[in-house]
Amino acid sequence: MDINSLITHYGYAALILGSLAEGETVTLLGGIAAHQGLLSLPLTIISVALGGMIGDQLLYLAGRRYGETILQRFPRYRGKITRARRLINRHPWLFVVGSRFMYGFRIVGPILIGASRLPPKIFLPLNIIGALVWATLFTLLGYMGGEIITPWLHMFDKHMKLLFWLGLAIAAVWLVRLWLKRRTHRHTDENGSEDSSDKNG
Repeated sequence: MDINSLITHYGYAALILGSLAEGETVTLLGGIAAHQGLLSLPLTIISVALGGMIGDQLLYLAGRRYGETILQRFPRYRGKITRARRLINRHPWLFVVGSRFMYGFRIVGPILIGASRLPPKIFLPLNIIGALVWATLFTLLGYMGGEIITPWLHMFDKHMKLLFWLGLAIAAVWLVRLWLKRRTHRHTDENGSEDSSDKNG
């Protein structure tokens, strides 16, 4: 199913649900769909921002309740976690808004913020602002790159079945080779055991 079919069937709901977890990929695809005239650009930005905001809000709440337990599972990152907490306490707006654009902090960032006990009245407005900035930036990137990306997506969709069957054939060949290799090793081990028994006898 290509992007046209996804948007036709699920529309803005697909963008909201997709941006809860997937993030940039769904946002870029939403911008491409808006470029194709399938969606309204402002509503696309709002939908993606809403999904991203809800996702981070849920992670923040999980961090407030279970954050310490979760963070204790990563003792080797204790130094980075401590530095991040200092940044959260000194410049909460910078971390809350910026964590969306920091590699590796897309999911752990809101959990860390929640565990740092940043008050909800501070996190919520910053989360909304960050979601709007993030959604606007990546949706516009998809929108402006639509002319370049859209033909590639259509070509990818056209050859998707071919790629699927090619991958399946490669996997089958690999499995057969693995099975033959194990069978050969097993046969060699059995012969070696028989030889040892004959010598001992």
